[in-house]
Amino acid sequence: MNKPLFAAWITSIIALLGSLYFSEIQHFIPCTLCWYQRILMYPLFVFMGVAIYRNEHRIYPYILPFSILGVVISAYHYLLQHVPALREFEMCTSGVPCSGKYIDWLGFITIPLLAFTAFTIITILMFVLHKQDKQQ
Repeated sequence: MNKPLFAAWITSIIALLGSLYFSEIQHFIPCTLCWYQRILMYPLFVFMGVAIYRNEHRIYPYILPFSILGVVISAYHYLLQHVPALREFEMCTSGVPCSGKYIDWLGFITIPLLAFTAFTIITILMFVLHKQDKQQ
């Protein structure tokens, strides 16, 4: 079993379960940017799970576009919450505002930061997987 791929898959499972916990148990309504992040994260769970099952190591070209775009969107979302000047560019015009914070642990940990962390971990692990693949 490939350890970076397995660790990335576990990260995607934690992110998927976390997002479902916040929406289905805590009843937090996802904003538009939250939905975009979910759209990018949920397939990663499936793709990497299938790759582990099939013992495929060359999955990184398919995962990296999702994870890198997820890093960008979640970073923007986090900045939107913490930089008031960016709120004039907010794309959530109806429903839940993207600049809103359902959680604010320790004064800086919000849901977009959790997503950013997961996407970053997955991206780094896919680059590690790519490097391992080049060495073989």
